[in-house]
Amino acid sequence: MCNHENKDCFDYVDSKMPRIPISLIVNEERIYKDVDPTMTLLQFLRKELKLFGTKEGCGVGECGACTILMDGDTVNSCLILAVEANGSEILTVEGLSKDGELSILQQEFIKDDGLQCGFCTPGMLMSARNLLDRNPDPTVEQIKEGIAGNFCRCTGYQPIIDSVLSAAKREREELK
Repeated sequence: MCNHENKDCFDYVDSKMPRIPISLIVNEERIYKDVDPTMTLLQFLRKELKLFGTKEGCGVGECGACTILMDGDTVNSCLILAVEANGSEILTVEGLSKDGELSILQQEFIKDDGLQCGFCTPGMLMSARNLLDRNPDPTVEQIKEGIAGNFCRCTGYQPIIDSVLSAAKREREELK
């Protein structure tokens, strides 16, 4: 158990090592920053860019709460160093909405009660987005496989599956 005084176990602790410059695209915006070489991509997104949608759950890549898209693939941002993302294109849950309007996927999660406490929702949305980008007409089994790396303790998964099915149908109809 963590016994750091005045610190949460997930708090970022600066290594004091020389900073390394990185350049990447986050949610369609070019970012240039000098970062601590020990900082994870999750810490970078939350601390440096103030993108708080991506969550830290387990910190070891098991729960999926920190799932984002990096160069079109889902990754656990708690396992990637920020410097490893140099030159990459990142999409976080904040990047799913456009011009202040929720994406179809986000709308369907709300409509079908695909979220409850909401902690797993950003990672679940990113895994679902990746699946729908690759397969616009997934089966229930393909959805289960697509979200397999994301844990949810509240919904029992069926509302999430229903949300992805509804979103897939709407996207096929509306985004032809």
